[in-house]
Amino acid sequence: MTITAEPRHGLGTRLAALTRVVDLGQGREDADLLTEATQLIIRAGNRLKLSSDHTVVALAGGTGSGKSSLFNAISGLDLSPTGVRRPTTARTHACVWGLEGAAPLLDWLQIQWRHRFSRNSALDKADDQLNGLILLDLPDHDSIRALTDTEADRLITGADLIVWVLDPQKYADASTHRRYVTELAGHDAVTVFALNQADRLTPEEVEECLADLRDLLAREGVEQPRVVATSAVTGGGVDDLRAELAESVSARRAGYLRLEADLDRLMLRLAKDMPAMLKVDPTIDPARRAGLTDALCDAVGAPAVGEALENVYGTRSIDWVGWPWGRWASRFRGDPLKHLKLGDVKDEIRTLVSDSVRAQPAEVDNAVQALSDGLTQGMPEPWQDAVRDAARSRSGQLPKVLTDELAEIAPPLDRVPGWWRLAKVWQLLLVLLFVAGLGVAGSIVAYGILEVGEPPAELLGDVAALPWVVLMMVSVLGVGLLSAIASRNFVVMAAGRERDQLERDMRRRVAGVAQDLVIEPVERELTRYNDYFAALNTSRR
Repeated sequence: MTITAEPRHGLGTRLAALTRVVDLGQGREDADLLTEATQLIIRAGNRLKLSSDHTVVALAGGTGSGKSSLFNAISGLDLSPTGVRRPTTARTHACVWGLEGAAPLLDWLQIQWRHRFSRNSALDKADDQLNGLILLDLPDHDSIRALTDTEADRLITGADLIVWVLDPQKYADASTHRRYVTELAGHDAVTVFALNQADRLTPEEVEECLADLRDLLAREGVEQPRVVATSAVTGGGVDDLRAELAESVSARRAGYLRLEADLDRLMLRLAKDMPAMLKVDPTIDPARRAGLTDALCDAVGAPAVGEALENVYGTRSIDWVGWPWGRWASRFRGDPLKHLKLGDVKDEIRTLVSDSVRAQPAEVDNAVQALSDGLTQGMPEPWQDAVRDAARSRSGQLPKVLTDELAEIAPPLDRVPGWWRLAKVWQLLLVLLFVAGLGVAGSIVAYGILEVGEPPAELLGDVAALPWVVLMMVSVLGVGLLSAIASRNFVVMAAGRERDQLERDMRRRVAGVAQDLVIEPVERELTRYNDYFAALNTSRR
């Protein structure tokens, strides 16, 4: 993915973004890459705090490449030992042009005091051009000592500019190219290749080796290699190499460019999944929220609880608004309410809800799984796993919390609406009226028809009034029955409203629990993903 079309952030901004990448990527991205990023952040912070007036140039190469001889030729002094003893020293030598302010940088590079040398920048014009140069002669990276001593690797990593000293016989050496050159592809601005010992070749052979080396470097990702042919013996090409170094030293940007190149290289690896990374909405949309709430309501059996409570409500109303004659007749049969165990209604409702929740743990998990799967499409796999883990992070608490929440809203079924009491009083008045009519009818039969004696009142002996009294009694029974039927209809409507209210309250409580235990952790993870995505974009531009 090309990035040159977008504005480039400063190194400080990119490093700050990389710090965010490391923090946010913990447990979600490759641990080794995050460790490498942390090391780069620390190294960059240390280097940027040290002298920006000095440029650290490391001469690196294998045994026999003539690196120490070239070091001496550039410095103009015999500072670094050469010959067969050199591979056994395994110590870095440093020559400094302009010592003021260089000591903390040399301390950070861990250069021993006895191996530090200084050049007076006023010696000659060439040296004046190199003022600010710290030239390091590294241990041979392929010596026996180097197998256990990481000094060469450490300083290759910490140097601002690297000069790879290659000899005509081993300039294509696999160990150098595989371990270092290939890994530093993209560092063209801070890498120079010196084909040393050119005095051993004819001019034609030198040109042929240089062309072959450039072709090899291009295949390894070094797009614009800076290659110089040198000879420490004859001094050929040394001035050209010094000119390359002088250019970098005078620009005072090699350290900055090296860190940028290291950051670019790291970001290519960190952003390998960038094409698949899409910014997501960190807020779960209402449709998915409603879907999760519906699924959890089904999982805890909320509709069944509402239906059961509606039935309980309707059945209890019989004691108050039912037709008394039918209710009294039912006493000769089994108690229809016994199976409902309404002695302690609150406890029964709590038990009902609790059993429903505990009975469906798999459905609770399925509801949470469905939500996370719908949100993670297109995200890199580690982040998909992170969102799923966030969704499940507190799902184990869901059954108990849902149980407690729903039990809290269980309605007080021992509550008696006022109109139930009025309906019962009305029915009792009708019963009394029917009993009074029955008494009047009996008196008429006794006094008016059977003539058992003198009626206490004229009406109680008036046979002509008997049909009207019977009609009144039948009417009272009819009014009572119709009143019971009407009340029952009102009870059904009220029970439906109670059920709707209960289900709304249950849904509200379930939605609240889902928000706290599922949605908020998921939204935090989605926000973290977006923050990581933004930091990754910033640190790679």
